[in-house]
Amino acid sequence: MGSEVPKRRILIVDDEAAVGALLKERLSMEGYTCHACTDGEEALQVMEQESFEVVISDVRMPRMSGLVLLEKAFKKYPRSAYLMVTAEDDVRVAIQAMKQGAVDYLVKPIQLDSLVASVSRALEIKRMELELEEYRQNLERMVGDRTKQLQAAMKRIELTYDETLKALGAALDLRDTETAGHSERVSRYTLEVAQAMGCSNDELRQIARGSYLHDIGKIGIPDSILLKEGKLTPEETGIMQSHVRVGYDLVCRVAFLAPAAAIVLTHQERFDGTGYPQGLVGKEIPLGARIFAVSDTLDAMTSDRPYRRALPFATARDEISRESGRQFDPEVVRVFLGIGEQVWANIRAEVAAHRSTARGPLGAAPRSGPTSPSSPKN
Repeated sequence: MGSEVPKRRILIVDDEAAVGALLKERLSMEGYTCHACTDGEEALQVMEQESFEVVISDVRMPRMSGLVLLEKAFKKYPRSAYLMVTAEDDVRVAIQAMKQGAVDYLVKPIQLDSLVASVSRALEIKRMELELEEYRQNLERMVGDRTKQLQAAMKRIELTYDETLKALGAALDLRDTETAGHSERVSRYTLEVAQAMGCSNDELRQIARGSYLHDIGKIGIPDSILLKEGKLTPEETGIMQSHVRVGYDLVCRVAFLAPAAAIVLTHQERFDGTGYPQGLVGKEIPLGARIFAVSDTLDAMTSDRPYRRALPFATARDEISRESGRQFDPEVVRVFLGIGEQVWANIRAEVAAHRSTARGPLGAAPRSGPTSPSSPKN
């Protein structure tokens, strides 16, 4: 036995009981379940107890007008369809009723067949409105879910990128630098100063990536030059210095790394304009590169070398202070000097602890070389 289609419920509100009874009788003949009342207050009380698909209300009623009833009822029960009935053929009243949520407007004396047609039409309009609203809500939920999924996927991709960058930075350390963990320490030092200078989260992210990859161009430098223990010839120096251009060309082609490419290109510039490859002066050098220059020198001086032990942080601070305005941006130096020495020692210890727990079968072995304390071989 199939289930029966539930009957549509209609609430009729008219201060003339005879009119209400007539409408109830006619609509009941069409299979609707009807309830009639003669007062707006009574109608609101009934609606609190029962739900109605359609509400048919007279406009002029003594205690509460049909428009007031419509305003109150529509706010609480927007899923119902509202029809307004009046003896006045007043277009302004019809427009006001439509603005408040009514779907149709009937003029007394009511043609009962027209009433039946209006009720059917109101139900169809409300059905389409509700379907459209449900579709909109489902679409918003779907878009919200897809947006969250996309954001999570982008975050995973970004984390994967950053892990790849760390591995690449470590590989570059193994090939070129004289101390293990150089790229990670320099990146951490640079971020510390950048945060103190009020850089945004996006700027910090790009500065970190640029710091990790600052020497990526050295993958294009022959070992005979890169690993040479003696002084480089002028020709070899030119080849060595080309690593900033090589690195920039590599990094700028990767969309998510493009903002970090500026650090790769300019990390050998000096504040006084005597650096390379462009001889930029002062604030022509990107802020990330100006901060990096201080961090790179700090790590070079406080790391062990085959020909000397690591120098104290205080010595590095003095050297950086002396080079303010020449090699380094004075403002960056000022911020750097405002950070306690223990901060740098803690970062070095954290990087060392991390490397000791994550180290694989390969380790970074120190090499001998002619590098000066404040100017690493580059």
